[in-house]
Amino acid sequence: MTPLYLRRGAERRLRSGHLWVYSNEVDTARSPLSQFAAGDLVQVVNGSGQLIGSAFAEPSSLICARLYWPGEVRSLDEDLFTERLEAALAVRERLFDEPFYRLVYGDSDLLPGVVVDRYDAQLVVQLNSLSIEHASSALVNALKTTLSPEGILLRRDSRARREQDGRVAPEVVHGDVPELVQLRENGVQFQVPVYSGQKTGWFYDHRSARARASELSRGGSLLDVYSYIGGWGVQAAARGATEVVCVDSSLVALEQVAANAALNGCEASVSTRHGQASEVMADLVASGRRFDAVVLDPPAFIQRRKDLKKGISAYRRINELALRLLSPGGLLVSASCSMQLSRTDLIGAIQQAAQRVGCGLRIVEQYGQGPDHPVHPAIPETEYLKSVFALRR
Repeated sequence: MTPLYLRRGAERRLRSGHLWVYSNEVDTARSPLSQFAAGDLVQVVNGSGQLIGSAFAEPSSLICARLYWPGEVRSLDEDLFTERLEAALAVRERLFDEPFYRLVYGDSDLLPGVVVDRYDAQLVVQLNSLSIEHASSALVNALKTTLSPEGILLRRDSRARREQDGRVAPEVVHGDVPELVQLRENGVQFQVPVYSGQKTGWFYDHRSARARASELSRGGSLLDVYSYIGGWGVQAAARGATEVVCVDSSLVALEQVAANAALNGCEASVSTRHGQASEVMADLVASGRRFDAVVLDPPAFIQRRKDLKKGISAYRRINELALRLLSPGGLLVSASCSMQLSRTDLIGAIQQAAQRVGCGLRIVEQYGQGPDHPVHPAIPETEYLKSVFALRR
């Protein structure tokens, strides 16, 4: 491996356990980034030549290298992947009774750029970095050795990958993977479109919050905004909500909501509304509708720090509409997957919305990402999800 030299003092964050090397931390006089290609394996060393660890290069990115083995020189090979996968699997098997979870969560499982979601005997892999693509065969072989899956689907269509090499079609790299795979979450069945769905087809990260929301919605009505295929709404209906309305801009997603409701025998209590969330909510407000619970689980409104102010305004607007649809004493579940948005800023946006509506709120519970999305204590970027449960006064 070619050495990648850091500027003097630039190793402090890496010594503490972080895995990212930024381009402005590199001593480009000693190791010009132009000499590296995406995926090249490098030894990251400090200005004195002391080894920091092994990394793969991403020379054209702001994060120009990602450590995958701190403190040693290791090849990014099948043996390494097997070690990492076995460690990740041991954690999940301790935490979960059934084989439905995120098996690998990138940096937190010391596999930068790699996401693996498990649907029992089916695995869906996301490679979020073009550089890690060079090791994909070794990763697939390690997955086969560790889990003996029936099928492995490789997806390379994350936002980061699209910016690097455009949209690439999903590829079955082992066995057979059906268009719809089965999963069970909190006792509720779902069919998941792993080829065409968002991310890997499902979002395991809100598992704990969805369980609690469905408990608190028993016997009442619930509006599930940005519903996708019904993770919140169908789960609430299956566990006793008397009426659920799912709102999404995708007709295909809403068709899957109906299919998942039928799968659980609760189709009579689930209906759908197609359209942009803010427009549908505004129409419901105008019609005088009220709900006992409203769930807001939007896509990330804030992709970059420069979008923070605009994004906070967007969160305030949708929470204002939600509160206008909420009956007194009703439950608001307001979530954000924007890593750049702090929990404090989300709560601030909710409170601003309440002031504009003229109602009071009491936050009764808060949640983050589930245990299959562990937070690396040295990498704050691995913590992104937050949800706030508030009762309207």
